Amino acid sequence: MLYLTKRHLLTAATAYGIAPAAAQDLPANEQALYEAARKEGELTWYSGQVQAETGEAAGKAFTQRYPGIKVNVVRSTSQVAYQRLSQDMQAGVAQCDIFSSTDYGHYNALKREKALLPFRPKAADGLIGPAKDPDPDNMFQILYIGLYLIAYNNKKVAEADAPKSWKDLLHPKWKGQLAVGHPGYSGAIGIMGVTLSRMYGWDFFKSLEKNKPQIGRSADDPVTLMNAGERTVGLGVSLSAPLLSQSRGNPISIVYPSDGTLAVYSPTGIPRNAPHPNAAKLFMEFACGPAYAEIMRQFFIMPVRPEIAPPTGALPFEKVKLIGSTPAQIEDGVPEIKESWRDTFGV
Repeated sequence: MLYLTKRHLLTAATAYGIAPAAAQDLPANEQALYEAARKEGELTWYSGQVQAETGEAAGKAFTQRYPGIKVNVVRSTSQVAYQRLSQDMQAGVAQCDIFSSTDYGHYNALKREKALLPFRPKAADGLIGPAKDPDPDNMFQILYIGLYLIAYNNKKVAEADAPKSWKDLLHPKWKGQLAVGHPGYSGAIGIMGVTLSRMYGWDFFKSLEKNKPQIGRSADDPVTLMNAGERTVGLGVSLSAPLLSQSRGNPISIVYPSDGTLAVYSPTGIPRNAPHPNAAKLFMEFACGPAYAEIMRQFFIMPVRPEIAPPTGALPFEKVKLIGSTPAQIEDGVPEIKESWRDTFGV
């Protein structure tokens, strides 16, 4: 399990001089949102992108910046977050103000259903190119580009023996040693399934099944298993989880696969019926800014602001061979991947 430390909270809050908004001049648009948001008093964030500790740190920094507005972080896997939002919508209940998922297909569907509130934060002008203008109608913003790769327990696997590519994981020597998440719960694992099956066909996963991987839910579950020594190699693991675990003294190393690291461009949007729309817009402004990006870096997540360096132990985007799938491929492919996964792995 990953624990939030006081150091992370203090560093995140002070890295960019986060101070109460009342004590400083705000841009006019931000001041107007803050005044309206204070009347709402809170917002609820359904997040499948970051761990609970990371979300709580971001929420605390937001509240420190904008006193009087509480952030309720509801952390789950992306598919569960979307299911919760869908159930709210079907019941005519408005609970979610910010929705963050790793499955791009969720936003294509929500947009078709006219279930998102158009809003483009002014701070989005400062994001890196791939994150700056993902949707021409401004229904969502890219605040998280997740990198998903291979990790291993370096006390049990020597660096020379560690898998160097996705296909290396199919070697019989890894039988009973692998761990992976589940596309029925994790949006990133669904996209991994779409991408690797496009590259190598579904036979890749049929061969993987022969090595009897332990299947959890989240893409980060393998890190817990590797820390416990129950499995030695994790695949489709988010970059942040093994690096954060490593920083806390656990024997975890990462591998950028030679055949490509999975890049998951993950949107965040505001539901059209958000109960606290002004607080949601203010949070989006904050989340597009450098302070939020620095918080993400503190938790070993790649920042989407160019002025923020990559986290310790990570390569910059331009030095990583990236693979992925288009939004259309994701939306069309993930449902089929879920079915094929159950047929192949039995779960």
